[in-house]
Amino acid sequence: MASIACSLRAVRPVAMRFAPRAAPVVRMASWRSFSSSRMSLARKYTKDHEWIDLSADRKTGVIGISEYAAEQLGDVVYVELPPASGEWTEQGDSIGAVESVKSASDINAPVRCKVTHTNALLEEKPATINQVPEDDSAGGGWIVKVEVDEEGAKQFDDLMDAAAYKEFIAE
Repeated sequence: MASIACSLRAVRPVAMRFAPRAAPVVRMASWRSFSSSRMSLARKYTKDHEWIDLSADRKTGVIGISEYAAEQLGDVVYVELPPASGEWTEQGDSIGAVESVKSASDINAPVRCKVTHTNALLEEKPATINQVPEDDSAGGGWIVKVEVDEEGAKQFDDLMDAAAYKEFIAE
């Protein structure tokens, strides 16, 4: 083995003259970090502890209850989901209910909206709300997906952002 390594070292300078030259490597001074945050959605909260994520085009959204509300309710044992009826629900009207070992509470529409999808997982596993109440992914505790009209988009602007909501629940 040692003799092969020695012979290759001796041939290398001659072989390098005939090797094709590669383009110079450009090194970047800094790397852009990958961000997994969803800038396309904006989340706001109500005084009744519901949240809504509104899409960038302000036409669709996802509604759920806040982590604070889930903690206050205790272990959720039943979730009543609304039908996707295609009818508009006014801001503040009930779109469902949550029942826990401690109490029951209505889920109110944070803005004027029309229910398009419900989270069927909550019927099978209502405790998902306790585990991930503010997760709008496939396994999360979101309640409904909705269509929002222009009036609902205006109402969204009047809701509390995350900082204002944290202040609200601290009082």
